[in-house]
Amino acid sequence: MRLLLKRKNFLFLMGALFMVISLLVTIVLPLEYRADADVLIISKTRYGVDPYTVIKSAERVGENLAQITATDDFYAKVIDQPGYSLDTLELDALSAREKRKAWGKMVQSSVVFGTGVLRVSAYNTDKNQAIAFAGATVDALVSKGWEYVGGDVTMKIVNRPVVTKWPVRPNIVVNGLFGLFAGLLFGAVLVLQKQKRHFG
Repeated sequence: MRLLLKRKNFLFLMGALFMVISLLVTIVLPLEYRADADVLIISKTRYGVDPYTVIKSAERVGENLAQITATDDFYAKVIDQPGYSLDTLELDALSAREKRKAWGKMVQSSVVFGTGVLRVSAYNTDKNQAIAFAGATVDALVSKGWEYVGGDVTMKIVNRPVVTKWPVRPNIVVNGLFGLFAGLLFGAVLVLQKQKRHFG
C-alpha cells in the first residue's frame, strides 16, 4: 500500500490516460437518445382473487411481453403500425441475425417492479425516430399483444413516449469513470509487478 501511495502520481497519470482514451472512443460512437413509454397490463379479475395476485399475474405477463418485443414477429407488427414514419433502412440492410440483434438493442422493455406497468424504451440517434419507435411499439402491444398472452389480459397506454433532452447511450460519465478505474488498476498492477521483479 505504501508503495502505491509513493507512486500515486504515476497511478493518476495512468488513470487520466485511460479516461481520456475511453472518452475519445465514446465520442466517436454515435450518440443515441432514449424515448420511454408505459403500458399498463390489466389482468381480468376473477371472483375471490386478491389484488396482490392480480398484480403478480400482470408482472408475469409483462415479463413475457418484454421478451416478445425483441422477436422478429413483433418487429413486423411494429413497423406495420399506421401513422408512424419509421426509418428502417439501417435494419433492412443487415442480415437476419444482425437485424434481430440490432432490434433488441434499439427497443427494450422491462417491468416496473411491484406494478403491472411495462416500460418500453427506444434508442435512436434521432429524437423523432426514438419517439416514433417507442410509440409504434406500445401501439403494437395494445393492438396485437393479446396474440401472445391470450384474452384474459388487456393493455392500456398510460404514458405516451417522452424523449430525453441529452443522449444517453453511450453513457459518457460511466465510460469516463470506468476508464479512470481501469487506468488506476492497470497502473497498480505495473507498479507491483515491477516491485516483484526488483526483489525477485
